[in-house]
Amino acid sequence: MSLRGGGALGYKRSRPGSNTSKELNPDERNVYNLIKSKGDMGIWKGDIRRELNMNNTKIIDNCVKALQLNQMIREVPDVKAKGKKRLMAMEFEPSKELTGGVWYQDGILDEDLIDNLKLVCLKLLSRHKVATADGLRHEINNLDGAFHVEVTVDQVKEILDNLILEKEISKVKSNGMGEFASFPVNVDCYKLKSKRAKMGAFSMIPCGVCPQINHCAPDGIISPVTCVYYTKWLEF
Repeated sequence: MSLRGGGALGYKRSRPGSNTSKELNPDERNVYNLIKSKGDMGIWKGDIRRELNMNNTKIIDNCVKALQLNQMIREVPDVKAKGKKRLMAMEFEPSKELTGGVWYQDGILDEDLIDNLKLVCLKLLSRHKVATADGLRHEINNLDGAFHVEVTVDQVKEILDNLILEKEISKVKSNGMGEFASFPVNVDCYKLKSKRAKMGAFSMIPCGVCPQINHCAPDGIISPVTCVYYTKWLEF
């Protein structure tokens, strides 16, 4: 996972369209320069018309098409505006504000990732009894191939906060004694609620939150044999 802030000085990659920039006509160059100036936030096509005071939308459409054909710009989704896309210079990667960060894939909320991170956090807390968000982050990121992204401590805290709201876990301050002996005093720690701690391991398998559980069968299209999440849970 790549964490990028907003602003025009976002992460840049190679410039596939730099060799063709000399061949642009004046309108195309003006449109390209404006799009490029917006960096990793991009710009709506309608804003191009307003900022450049170009009332002929056909000219703008032709400019955008030419820049896309020359691989100088591309369309990127915005999670806050479903169905609408921004225009961005190819050398920039979309900011987290546009992509939604790790919780989104191609502008769609990655519910599988969220549910499975919850399960892993619960399993780790069941194993360790008490843990910090940073400790959980370290273990999650070191699970070999378990997730397609690397999570940050803030993202783990989001998952933990959600589990607190669901009354699965609690957050407590370390007092440096007993089960908190390995944690500094006043550090935020997380532990399973007593009810959850008494539950068997079977209740924590991915099947418990799978929306396809009613269609799952050993010899079916949806099957524990082919389920990647069940396999990862067994290997964990």
